[in-house]
Amino acid sequence: MGRKSVRAKEKKQKRQEERAAMAAVCAKVQAANQLGDPLGAFPVFKKFDRNGLNLTIECCRVTDLDQKTIDWAFELTKTNMQLLYEQSEWGWKEREKREELTDERAWYLIARDELSMPVAFVHFRFDVECGDEVLYCYEVQLEVRVRRKGVGKFLVQILQLMANGTQMKKVVLTVFKHNHGAYQFFRDALQ
Repeated sequence: MGRKSVRAKEKKQKRQEERAAMAAVCAKVQAANQLGDPLGAFPVFKKFDRNGLNLTIECCRVTDLDQKTIDWAFELTKTNMQLLYEQSEWGWKEREKREELTDERAWYLIARDELSMPVAFVHFRFDVECGDEVLYCYEVQLEVRVRRKGVGKFLVQILQLMANGTQMKKVVLTVFKHNHGAYQFFRDALQ
C-alpha cells in the first residue's frame, strides 16, 4: 500500500511540474503578444540602408495593417509560392492562405522603400510549438527587385533578435523540400 502511495504522489508531483512549466511557456507567449512593437527595443534595425536600398522596417499586428498592404502581401505570397505549393502534397488553397495571413494572432515585419511602398515582409507569430515558446515564421517574401541584397537575411536577424528579446526559445519555420534556394538561405541565415 505504501509503495503505491509513493508512486501516486510522484506522478501527481510530476503532473504539477509539467503544468507549471507549460503555464510559464504560455505566460511568455502571452507577454510577447501583448507588446505594442516587439521591434521597438531595437531601433537601429528599423532601417536597412545598403546595397543600393534605403528601406524602413516596421513591426505591427495584422489588425493594424491597411487592406492595401494585406492585399499586396497576399499577392506577393501567391506570386512567389503558388507553384511551390502546387508541387507539394499540400496544394495551393487560396482561401486558407488568406485566412492564415490575416489571422488575428499574425504579426508582420514590413520593409518599405523611400516612397513608402512595401517591398518585403515577414509574417510571424509568438506561439507554443511542441511545448516550447517560439517565434514561428510563416512567410518571408521579397519582391524580385530587392532580392539578393541582404534584405531577407536582415529580416531573419530581426526575428532572432525579437525572439531573444521576448524570451522565446527559438525561431521555427517550415521550408518545402523542393525549394532548394529557400532551404539553403535559411540554413545560412539561421547559423
